[in-house]
Amino acid sequence: MTKFRPCIDLHSGQVKQIVGGTLDNESAKLKTNHISALPASHFASLYREHGLSGTHVIMLGSGNENVAQEALSAWPGALQIGGGISETNAKLWIDRGAEKVIVTSFLFPEARFSIDRLKGIWEAVGGDKTKVVVDLSCRKSGHRWVVAMNKWQTLTDTEVNKGKIAMRLCRMHLAKEPYTETIGMLEAYCSEFLVHAADHEGLQRGIDEDLVRRLGEWCNLPVTYAGGGRDIADLNLVKDISQGKVDLTIGSALDIFGGDGVKFSDCVTWNRENI
Repeated sequence: MTKFRPCIDLHSGQVKQIVGGTLDNESAKLKTNHISALPASHFASLYREHGLSGTHVIMLGSGNENVAQEALSAWPGALQIGGGISETNAKLWIDRGAEKVIVTSFLFPEARFSIDRLKGIWEAVGGDKTKVVVDLSCRKSGHRWVVAMNKWQTLTDTEVNKGKIAMRLCRMHLAKEPYTETIGMLEAYCSEFLVHAADHEGLQRGIDEDLVRRLGEWCNLPVTYAGGGRDIADLNLVKDISQGKVDLTIGSALDIFGGDGVKFSDCVTWNRENI
């Protein structure tokens, strides 16, 4: 059943809400909706107080490891950690108190999906898929949603799609590999998906309804959508169009992140009344 899932986005050691499409290596291009004066551990404790498990903590770039650890220590075994996760540090973050690790860019060397790397993450956490979340954050390209890596700036060869992977090369008949089921294949190695609609992230202009609807149709595992949430009514919308199969993260619109569109207390109440 659809529920509200909070987040803790970390950038340069601070909790921030950022316009997703502006996140790159040039600070002059970065657009920030909110920089919190409160530490990551404060939000972890707040979510713990209200039983909001499944929160994702995302390290956007370097300089966030210590504050991420503080958040995990505030609620051990309940938060998911992402950003720079690889087969060499996945188990380390689990040992540090993360419930699950979230992996994206590591799976796409040179922007091409690697099943061996996904298996490497899975093996690193003892072959326990319940410890792995695959991040399929994406950008719209025509009528497709293409997985984006490197702070959502680089498009990969992979569509978010029930049926196909490595589409761009296959369509040009340049790839040796046949079409395979993207989501169906990934589900064997993870326990849920996280999908940021990068073109909507931080804009508070509404969710990508088509994407949410498709995620509800395609995914057999739990999936959390983030991007564009601006009103408590968006929770009802996501519940309706995904048939209750997709969870929603609201960030910049929340009052605890300086927004004026959604009260955090209303999200807590919504979960209590709908789950």
